[in-house]
Amino acid sequence: FPTRTYVKLWADTQRELDIMLQREREELLQPQEDREKVMKMLATAYIQYLDIFRNLEEAHDHLIHQQKRAAVRQVLDGVIGRILEIKKEMVALEKSECHHMEDILMELQRVPEDIDIPIPKYFVKENLRMLQEREKYLDEILLNAGLLEQEPVTAMTLEEGIKVVQVAERARQGRARAAFMKRIYLEEKRQSQKEDQVMRKNPDDAATCIQKVWRGHRQRKETEKLREEEMVFLGMNSAEVMNGTGSLPPDLEAMSSLQIGAGKANVLQGEVQKREEPSYRHELRQTEGPYIKETLQDQISQCFVECRHITGRFPDYPPEHTGGSKVIFIEKHPEQVAEELAAKREAEKKEKEKNGKEQKERPVVKKPPKVGKQIVDDSWKMGPSNFLSILEEGSSQYKVFWENRDNRSDFLQDHDPELIKEGEREEVEDEIRVQVDEVMQEKLLKLKQAVDGETGAGHKAAKEFRKNKKKERHRKPRKGGHENLMMSLACRTIDSLYQELAEAGLLIKVKNVNLSDYVGYYDCLRNIPRQADAQPMPSIPEVRQLVALYGILPLGSQTVHENAPLVKSLLLAGPAGVGKKMLVHAICTETGANLFNLTPSNIGGKYPGRDGLMMMFHMILKVGKELQPSVVWIGGTERLYSKGAPKGEEEVNAKRLARLLPPFLRALKPKDRVLLVGTTARPFDANPGPFCKVYQKIILIPKPDYLTRCGKYFTSSSWLFLLVKIPLWKHYILQSGGALTKLVNLNCLAHVSDGFTQGHIVDVVQTVLSELRLLQMSRKPLRTAEFVTSLARHDPVYKEEEETFQ
Repeated sequence: FPTRTYVKLWADTQRELDIMLQREREELLQPQEDREKVMKMLATAYIQYLDIFRNLEEAHDHLIHQQKRAAVRQVLDGVIGRILEIKKEMVALEKSECHHMEDILMELQRVPEDIDIPIPKYFVKENLRMLQEREKYLDEILLNAGLLEQEPVTAMTLEEGIKVVQVAERARQGRARAAFMKRIYLEEKRQSQKEDQVMRKNPDDAATCIQKVWRGHRQRKETEKLREEEMVFLGMNSAEVMNGTGSLPPDLEAMSSLQIGAGKANVLQGEVQKREEPSYRHELRQTEGPYIKETLQDQISQCFVECRHITGRFPDYPPEHTGGSKVIFIEKHPEQVAEELAAKREAEKKEKEKNGKEQKERPVVKKPPKVGKQIVDDSWKMGPSNFLSILEEGSSQYKVFWENRDNRSDFLQDHDPELIKEGEREEVEDEIRVQVDEVMQEKLLKLKQAVDGETGAGHKAAKEFRKNKKKERHRKPRKGGHENLMMSLACRTIDSLYQELAEAGLLIKVKNVNLSDYVGYYDCLRNIPRQADAQPMPSIPEVRQLVALYGILPLGSQTVHENAPLVKSLLLAGPAGVGKKMLVHAICTETGANLFNLTPSNIGGKYPGRDGLMMMFHMILKVGKELQPSVVWIGGTERLYSKGAPKGEEEVNAKRLARLLPPFLRALKPKDRVLLVGTTARPFDANPGPFCKVYQKIILIPKPDYLTRCGKYFTSSSWLFLLVKIPLWKHYILQSGGALTKLVNLNCLAHVSDGFTQGHIVDVVQTVLSELRLLQMSRKPLRTAEFVTSLARHDPVYKEEEETFQ
């Protein structure tokens, strides 16, 4: 689509966002008594914000103008953060991570797929070059350390070369002989046709022969078409569609042209990004610098005069670490003024208490509060938001700069000089303000000496205060053997620490899997019966949502991570083979994060003792913060909190690792995009107290249901869903190079594999589709019995084990 399409999409979405902000001020920010009504309002706002998020992400991905992309990016980060805040309120209200939104989706005329969380492409695209260089550097380290196997490149021997030449020459001779025989055949055919013309056959016999052949051909085509329509009507699919060789309807064939257009847009976007943004700082210093300097001096002088007129003396100049003269002109909100007044009242109250302690205090008898007059406020009120101000600021900037802008003449999608000057003007003003502060500070000291007779004692007192503060911050080094190790780490570079962690096997290579590869579909009837004493097991789409909300979105954006509800740790719990490790790699792939593997079996013997583990954590913390985002993964994390005394050296190290995790999490600040992810197949073997304290969010991962294993097919009017809802069996068979025919009954495989996990299905498909079996595929098609025989060798997840996770 042309650029104006996405400019229009941005404008429409911005109007929807303004409506949402107005509705929030009217509804969500007011106290509410009815909890069900509150939940409905929150769920509705959640779904509508997801629509805005999806549209803004699409516009941001296709826009080429860099300043427009920056404006959309600001609003996009605000929308992501607001979605996370609403999700937090919904979880606090229902005490559950899974919510029933089927009724609200029906009211809004939406489908369940509309509440899927889109993953912004700019998480990886904006840092693509840096991520590629880092991946190449990691591959070199792993190859040199022998941890990565490189495919051997062997030279061809003389005998093998002669054999290749012989095969090619024999093929050429065969093609030449086939062409020669074809010429002989055509010559004989022409001779026979001449003889038939000489014999002069009856024209009626010829017409009858042609009619017979044509009618047979037409009837076969009609029968085949009726058979295909019947298969689609029954919810089954034909071999052509299963193999992907059939023709698609025009709307889906048009998608290929859209993909080509998207590729061209990405190329043009890259060319625009390569253009250096011009700088106007030097021009602003020359043209506007003297005026800014004179204006600042006049304003500060006027402030000095007014302050002396009110208080009777000149004020102390604000120190540099507080912002200098910038503090004088900060406009304070009414809330800040109220806080300052409250702090002032508390200070006066404390002074009165100190004065009262010098006198004799009379004992005051406290009366017990009357029980009948206690009032409990059960009303719900939305918590404070860090993103509403960002959204309102982005909306106001859009109205000022972009709403009425004429985009028809901007063919090159180049930078707007006025917008660049607007941003650089503040930087130039800050540079000039530092120079003005030095001049005005000296001028203030001279005024105090000339008018009030002061000698600058206040300035010296401020310097002494800063010196005392620095002395207070100095701490004596703690005693211990690990102090020297910490000092050695402080002197090392990030590259050396990165290389050491990679060579030790703690920094591993991320597998290239996306969150969308975790296949699963919505079943609206699944969550209707709900137990009162247990948390409901989420579906696979809900697992994808939770992983995106708590893992991917905060790690991908620095603004979101600093202001959104902070999630430092995440636990993925489920039976073996449900895809926990795949989700960990998906988090890293979608955000471009580093992956540190701290599984007890992986760190055994590498950093022994408590000092070694502390040094390992300091190295990971230093590298993870510097090269953020980063994910620290602990597989089999229940072993760290196992019940009973440790028996072997590995269990002792696991217990030490568990004791170091709380300090590690406390060291993470909102600005640090580092996430601790644990995976476990037996969480019930761990001590629940410390286990649940470490992990803030726990996500239960289920085995695939029938709809996921079998898929769902619709009539020919819904071809898009025919492509989207691919069953799990078909997905893995086609991915492994297999070809499906009518001899493979996917419905039967879906019934037989009830209770088995995705890992079992992958293992079965890989076992059946060996290299030899793939070569035999053309003359020996796949059959259902081959997969059933291999599946019988695995043990399913029984109902009792699944209930223990709830």
